[in-house]
Amino acid sequence: MTNGYEAHVAAQNEALARAGLVGIDMHTHVQYATDYAASAAGSARLQEIKAHFRSEHLGMDLHAMAAFYRERRMAAVAFTVDQLGERPEHAVTNEEIGEIAAQHRDAIIPFGSVHPLRGKGGAAIARRLIETYGMRGFKFHPSTQEFYPNDRAAYPIYEVLAEYRVPALFHTGQNGVGAGTRGGGGVRLKYSDPLHLDDVAVDFPDMPIVMAHPSFPWQDVALAIAVHKPQVHIDLSGWSPKYWPAQLVHYANTLLKEKVLFGTDFPLFTPERWTADLEKTEIRDSVKPGIMLGNAARLFGIDLGSGV
Repeated sequence: MTNGYEAHVAAQNEALARAGLVGIDMHTHVQYATDYAASAAGSARLQEIKAHFRSEHLGMDLHAMAAFYRERRMAAVAFTVDQLGERPEHAVTNEEIGEIAAQHRDAIIPFGSVHPLRGKGGAAIARRLIETYGMRGFKFHPSTQEFYPNDRAAYPIYEVLAEYRVPALFHTGQNGVGAGTRGGGGVRLKYSDPLHLDDVAVDFPDMPIVMAHPSFPWQDVALAIAVHKPQVHIDLSGWSPKYWPAQLVHYANTLLKEKVLFGTDFPLFTPERWTADLEKTEIRDSVKPGIMLGNAARLFGIDLGSGV
């Protein structure tokens, strides 16, 4: 780790510590680049999307997301998902996320995304994103990126993440992308079985791993790995808390109470809906502050003093 990256971390952690946060959302998607959202064509398209889905939260650029989360005294881990091939016009880049996050250190925690099959070239990209833009972690989506997490082709990238000790966030379980469409939209669920992450956790014990979402239909597998491997966490995004499996609630209250993390999958869920539904669960009041804030703060090394 160089002094440059240490400076990024120190500056952001100080801003986060002073923000009076009540939560860190570990899972939000940046859907649109700022220039596209501001263009005439982009603005018209976003209005169509908002009207169709009856949501004002779809299509936010990162500046708008920062304001949205700041109003709620929350910070958001924000990312895109790197795909091979030509980048769509509307898609945000890693570089844009890093640049804008630096303007909103109190509200946006930037994560990069590098397709695992970029191999050694991807490792160089990851190192540049960490050093130049202060990326605090990386997002991987095995089902849409079509790779098994324990594919050795991805290991050069993991080596960089382990060197900097930044978290790797992996989609696990069923996928909303393609659900209900012909052939599931070509998305293969097999890649997102969390069992493949057990190999990664063994081979990279210094790389924090976050398994995203309740891992249906492999929830017990995910819980077993998180209990067994010290650096493995679970983010609770993508499902309303009132639909969490009973065993996930049990472990969140007990053995994994310091390793489960608030996450919405914004804009799929808003923080308001997620937290309201949390109150409909049997999660203990004594556990909630850690889920909402304390566990993520510990993961990122944020000093909250005696608060949580």
